[in-house]
Amino acid sequence: MDIILWRHADAVEGARDLERKLTAKGRKQAARVAEWLAARLPSRYAVLSSPARRARETADALDVRYKISERLAPGAAPADILEAAGWPSHKGAVIVVGHQPDLGKVAAVLLSGAEADWSVKKGGLWWLTNREREGESQVVLRAVLAPDLL
Repeated sequence: MDIILWRHADAVEGARDLERKLTAKGRKQAARVAEWLAARLPSRYAVLSSPARRARETADALDVRYKISERLAPGAAPADILEAAGWPSHKGAVIVVGHQPDLGKVAAVLLSGAEADWSVKKGGLWWLTNREREGESQVVLRAVLAPDLL
């Protein structure tokens, strides 16, 4: 299984948290990352988004259908995010569009085995794969991407 942790792009400040929309910069970030993703995604993938407007608008940049999951709302626990994504047994890839520090904590748990406050840049993503080697489950970091590098 591949899990792609995609943090929402740059959003306006000052509005009610779940209603914050993307800024012009955020829309550009989301479009650049979506274009990069579209060229690399496997044929089988699903997209899950937080119910927050900024996450939904980031997911919209992929121009595909996605499911909104309340389990991905700001403040989600790593275990809830992983369970919502079907980690590690889902067939294909799952893109999780969510928030910081939630996604950073998921990356830390998967790569180090312990919860920590790792940073995922606004609009950025971490792409991880689960595989079996000699009967042992392993997590492989495939890509870390920041939108300003595209």
